[in-house]
Amino acid sequence: MSTNGWVSTSMPYLVPREPGQSDAWGAETAAQGRRGSQRVVHAGEVPAPVRVAELLGLAEGEAVVVRRRVMYLEGEPCELTDTYYPAPIARGTRLAGTAKIPGGAVTLLAALGHVGARVREDVTARMPDAETRDVLRLGPDEPVLLLHRATLDREGQPIQADLMTMPAHRQRLRYEIEIG
Repeated sequence: MSTNGWVSTSMPYLVPREPGQSDAWGAETAAQGRRGSQRVVHAGEVPAPVRVAELLGLAEGEAVVVRRRVMYLEGEPCELTDTYYPAPIARGTRLAGTAKIPGGAVTLLAALGHVGARVREDVTARMPDAETRDVLRLGPDEPVLLLHRATLDREGQPIQADLMTMPAHRQRLRYEIEIG
């Protein structure tokens, strides 16, 4: 891992924020003395791609709302994040727009009555396609990590799916599991 490496944990991204708190990315980077930002490059309703349909328990092509973002650390792109929501949850809300959401999307979901209770994450690695390599400013021999996350409510219904792509050499994912 290079000196620009980033250690990320999933937990802050799963819990609603208190009123007035910044989103989880901004808070996580600030806590480490760094500057994080994001740019929403697209938001709106789309047909569910195969992987998203699997994560959300929907039929392929069923309507979902997506927020596509480029995450930045110290002004450098460090992650591509596409977050999907079932259309009945997100249609007509701020989740379907490109404006910043105070406290982040998880906080808005909770305000709408959708609170995550369980998360499933899969992490894989691959070589990036040309577009991903260009946006993340990677060399031709630099792989990426893919983190696919499904967030489910207490009834086991999926409320959010995230597809994240990160430069492998700049990331370390940390999982802390508390049992019982």
